[in-house]
Amino acid sequence: QVRLVESGGGLAQAGDSQRLSCEFSGRIASKHVVGWFRQAPGKEREFVAAIMLSEGNRSYADSVKGRFTISRDNAKKTVFLQIDNLKPEDTAVYYCAAGLLSSLIKTKRGYDYWGQGTQVTVSS
Repeated sequence: QVRLVESGGGLAQAGDSQRLSCEFSGRIASKHVVGWFRQAPGKEREFVAAIMLSEGNRSYADSVKGRFTISRDNAKKTVFLQIDNLKPEDTAVYYCAAGLLSSLIKTKRGYDYWGQGTQVTVSS
Protein backbone atom coordinates (compact mmCIF):
# COMPACT_ATOMS: atom_id res chain seq x y z
CA GLN A 1 0.00 0.00 0.00
CA VAL A 2 1.32 3.39 -1.00
CA ARG A 3 0.92 6.29 1.35
CA LEU A 4 1.89 9.95 1.06
CA VAL A 5 1.57 12.27 4.04
CA GLU A 6 2.12 16.01 3.79
CA SER A 7 3.02 18.24 6.69
CA GLY A 8 4.45 21.67 7.39
CA GLY A 9 1.70 23.98 6.23
CA GLY A 10 -0.05 26.58 8.31
CA LEU A 11 -0.48 30.31 8.69
CA ALA A 12 2.24 32.66 7.53
CA GLN A 13 2.76 36.28 6.64
CA ALA A 14 3.92 37.58 3.32
CA GLY A 15 7.68 37.35 3.11
CA ASP A 16 7.96 34.38 5.45
CA SER A 17 9.31 30.97 4.50
CA GLN A 18 7.82 27.54 4.97
CA ARG A 19 9.05 24.04 4.35
CA LEU A 20 6.55 21.40 3.44
CA SER A 21 7.33 17.72 3.81
CA CYS A 22 5.94 14.72 2.00
CA GLU A 23 6.71 11.42 3.67
CA PHE A 24 6.08 8.43 1.47
CA SER A 25 5.84 4.75 2.25
CA GLY A 26 4.97 1.55 0.48
CA ARG A 27 5.82 0.75 -3.10
CA ILE A 28 7.53 3.97 -4.02
CA ALA A 29 11.06 3.45 -5.19
CA SER A 30 13.84 5.26 -6.94
CA LYS A 31 12.13 5.07 -10.33
CA HIS A 32 9.28 7.23 -9.12
CA VAL A 33 8.76 10.93 -9.55
CA VAL A 34 7.31 12.90 -6.66
CA GLY A 35 5.54 16.13 -7.44
CA TRP A 36 3.92 18.96 -5.57
CA PHE A 37 0.65 20.48 -6.72
CA ARG A 38 -1.53 23.15 -5.18
CA GLN A 39 -5.17 24.07 -5.35
CA ALA A 40 -6.48 27.47 -4.37
CA PRO A 41 -10.18 28.00 -3.60
CA GLY A 42 -12.23 27.96 -6.77
CA LYS A 43 -9.26 27.07 -8.96
CA GLU A 44 -7.92 24.00 -10.67
CA ARG A 45 -5.17 21.99 -9.07
CA GLU A 46 -1.90 23.14 -10.60
CA PHE A 47 1.59 21.78 -10.85
CA VAL A 48 4.24 23.37 -8.66
CA ALA A 49 7.39 21.23 -8.75
CA ALA A 50 8.61 17.69 -9.25
CA ILE A 51 11.71 15.65 -8.57
CA MET A 52 13.03 12.30 -9.70
CA LEU A 53 13.87 10.21 -6.65
CA SER A 54 16.78 8.57 -8.42
CA GLU A 55 18.84 11.28 -10.16
CA GLY A 56 17.32 14.21 -8.33
CA ASN A 57 16.40 16.06 -11.54
CA ARG A 58 13.92 18.82 -10.82
CA SER A 59 11.25 20.79 -12.59
CA TYR A 60 9.27 23.85 -11.56
CA ALA A 61 6.26 25.79 -12.71
CA ASP A 62 7.33 29.11 -14.18
CA SER A 63 5.25 30.96 -11.60
CA VAL A 64 7.31 29.64 -8.67
CA LYS A 65 10.83 29.54 -10.07
CA GLY A 66 13.27 31.30 -7.81
CA ARG A 67 11.11 31.03 -4.69
CA PHE A 68 10.33 27.31 -4.45
CA THR A 69 12.90 24.57 -4.04
CA ILE A 70 12.12 20.87 -4.15
CA SER A 71 14.50 18.35 -2.64
CA ARG A 72 14.48 14.80 -1.39
CA ASP A 73 15.99 12.63 1.29
CA ASN A 74 15.62 9.09 0.05
CA ALA A 75 16.93 7.61 3.27
CA LYS A 76 14.10 9.32 5.14
CA LYS A 77 11.63 8.69 2.29
CA THR A 78 10.73 12.34 2.32
CA VAL A 79 10.42 15.04 -0.32
CA PHE A 80 10.55 18.66 0.74
CA LEU A 81 9.19 21.86 -0.75
CA GLN A 82 10.89 24.97 0.52
CA ILE A 83 8.86 28.11 -0.13
CA ASP A 84 10.61 31.44 0.34
CA ASN A 85 9.18 34.94 0.23
CA LEU A 86 5.64 33.70 0.62
CA LYS A 87 2.94 35.68 -1.13
CA PRO A 88 -0.82 35.78 -0.52
CA GLU A 89 -1.33 34.13 -3.89
CA ASP A 90 0.54 31.08 -2.57
CA THR A 91 -2.47 30.38 -0.36
CA ALA A 92 -3.70 26.92 -1.31
CA VAL A 93 -3.87 23.32 -0.28
CA TYR A 94 -0.58 21.72 -1.26
CA TYR A 95 -0.59 18.09 -2.34
CA CYS A 96 2.24 15.73 -3.03
CA ALA A 97 1.85 12.98 -5.55
CA ALA A 98 3.92 10.10 -6.87
CA GLY A 99 4.06 8.29 -10.16
CA LEU A 100 6.19 5.82 -12.01
CA LEU A 101 7.30 8.27 -14.65
CA SER A 102 10.24 8.50 -16.98
CA SER A 103 10.14 12.28 -17.12
CA LEU A 104 9.15 15.25 -15.00
CA ILE A 105 5.66 15.86 -16.29
CA LYS A 106 3.75 18.90 -15.16
CA THR A 107 0.23 17.58 -15.30
CA LYS A 108 -1.79 15.51 -12.85
CA ARG A 109 -1.91 12.71 -15.38
CA GLY A 110 0.56 10.00 -14.56
CA TYR A 111 0.68 10.62 -10.86
CA ASP A 112 -1.04 7.60 -9.41
CA TYR A 113 -0.77 8.28 -5.71
CA TRP A 114 -1.82 11.40 -3.82
CA GLY A 115 -1.62 12.67 -0.29
CA GLN A 116 -4.43 14.39 1.59
CA GLY A 117 -2.86 17.83 1.33
CA THR A 118 -1.67 20.49 3.72
CA GLN A 119 -3.10 23.99 3.91
CA VAL A 120 -0.86 27.00 3.42
CA THR A 121 -2.41 30.36 4.20
CA VAL A 122 -0.48 33.57 3.64
CA SER A 123 -1.70 36.91 4.91
CA SER A 124 -0.54 40.22 3.52
